[in-house]
Amino acid sequence: MKSIEKFLQRAMNAVIVTSLALMVGMVFCNVVLRFAFNSGFTLTEELSRLMFLWLIFVGSVVAMKEGSHLGVDSLVAKLPRAGKVFCVLAGNVLMLWVCWLFFVGSWRQTVVGLGTDMPASGISMAYHYATGLLMSVGVAVCVLVNTWRVLTGRARDEELVQVRDSEDAERERSPVDDAANDAASPVAENHR
Repeated sequence: MKSIEKFLQRAMNAVIVTSLALMVGMVFCNVVLRFAFNSGFTLTEELSRLMFLWLIFVGSVVAMKEGSHLGVDSLVAKLPRAGKVFCVLAGNVLMLWVCWLFFVGSWRQTVVGLGTDMPASGISMAYHYATGLLMSVGVAVCVLVNTWRVLTGRARDEELVQVRDSEDAERERSPVDDAANDAASPVAENHR
């Protein structure tokens, strides 16, 4: 199971990086062509918009998995464990409902988009709306995994407060780097 999770994480990161690189390259090229030669490619405008959509929607799945979405924890952090569990489960039910609504709407738009092509590139609009399908399914899976961990008692008290500061997320990602920095700090002070 962990190998599938790692593969999906790497695939999503690859989509994000590729989308960003292609989008920046196409927009930069188009800006140079417009200012230097008073021309440009209309195809790059459509493709960069499509890349931006994939970047945002795949990125939202990654952010959900890492717990990086915005939230307010001032009330939940003060509750006892039972209150935190209730808030997490209530929030997860609401998120699943929103994922369902998003999935249904994206599905309808994708089906309509199958018969419509983008004007400059000729790419089906279904690729445009399929981003919502991927995002709603990905976020729903993250929420279901989180709900399962809470219901089975595997979630620690810190995980029940689902909002984390960016500094907390950095510490969780690189404990080896923190240990290396801590070990190097006395050496750096001795050399001053």
